[in-house]
Amino acid sequence: MPTLTNRFKSWLQTPPPSVTLETQKPSPPLGTWLMTAAPSTAEAMGHVGFDFLVVDLEHVPIEVSDMAHLLRAVGCTPAEPIVRLAWNDMVLVKRVMDAGGRTLMFPFIQTPEEARAAVSYTRYPPDGVRGVAAVHRSSAYGQIPNYLKTANEAACVIVQLETPEAIARLPEIAAVPGVDALFVGPGDLSAAMGFIGNIGHDDVQALIALAAEAAKVAGKPIGIVGPNPEMVHRFLSYGYDYAAIASDLGMMTGRAADWLGNLRGAAPAQAGPVASVY
Repeated sequence: MPTLTNRFKSWLQTPPPSVTLETQKPSPPLGTWLMTAAPSTAEAMGHVGFDFLVVDLEHVPIEVSDMAHLLRAVGCTPAEPIVRLAWNDMVLVKRVMDAGGRTLMFPFIQTPEEARAAVSYTRYPPDGVRGVAAVHRSSAYGQIPNYLKTANEAACVIVQLETPEAIARLPEIAAVPGVDALFVGPGDLSAAMGFIGNIGHDDVQALIALAAEAAKVAGKPIGIVGPNPEMVHRFLSYGYDYAAIASDLGMMTGRAADWLGNLRGAAPAQAGPVASVY
C-alpha cells in the first residue's frame, strides 16, 4: 500500500548515508538543477548519485503537467525531487502539491509575512488554506490511508533568500513555524548587490558566509547552489547544510564544449567571473 513519506525533510535533520572519502562521515545532501525539462534526463541524473534534483518551474518553460512527468521519472531513482515554484502563489502551490510535489522551494521570500503565507499554502485547514481534493497523484489517487490528515506533516517548505534585505531578516524568516529550511540564491543576490553575474565577488561571498552563520544561530538548515565543485566546496566550508551544483543542462553543454574543443585542438576556454543563474 502506498505510504506518505518525505526523505528530503528527514535528511535536513539526518544526512543521507553517503560518506565522504576523506572523513568517512555522512556528507551533506547534494543535488543539481533540472533545466532540460526532459524526463529521461531527470531519470538519468537520479541514477548518478545525486541526493536531490530540483524541478524548476521558475526559469524552465514547463507547466504542472510537465512537472508531473518529471516527478515520475525522478521517482524511479534513489534521488528526491524538490519543486522550485515560479512564485509564492496559492493556486500554483495547490496544483503542484496535488500533482505530487511534497518539497517545495519558494523563490524571492523577502519577509516573515511572505514566509507565513507560503507555509499556509502547503497546509490543509485548520493549519493553512490548501484546497481539499481526495483523488490526485499526491494521495496515490486516494490509496494513501488518512492522506488528508497526514499530508501537512509530509510537506516540506524551503524559502529562498535572494537579496541583502531578505538575509538581514533571516532570523525572523527562519522563526516562522513550518519553514523547514532556507536557501540562498546567489545569482539574484549578486544582482541585487550590484555585481550581476559575479557570485565570486568578495562582498557577495561575505554575505553568503554571513547567511550560513545566521542560519546556524537560528537553528535552521540552509542550502545554496554553486556553478562548479570548487565553489560548492567553498559554500560547504561556510557551513551550508545542503547544496546543488550547476544543472543537467550546464553539465551537458560544459562537457560537450570541453570534448569538442579537445578534438579540434582548441585551447580550453578561460573562465570569467564565477556566475550562477539560479
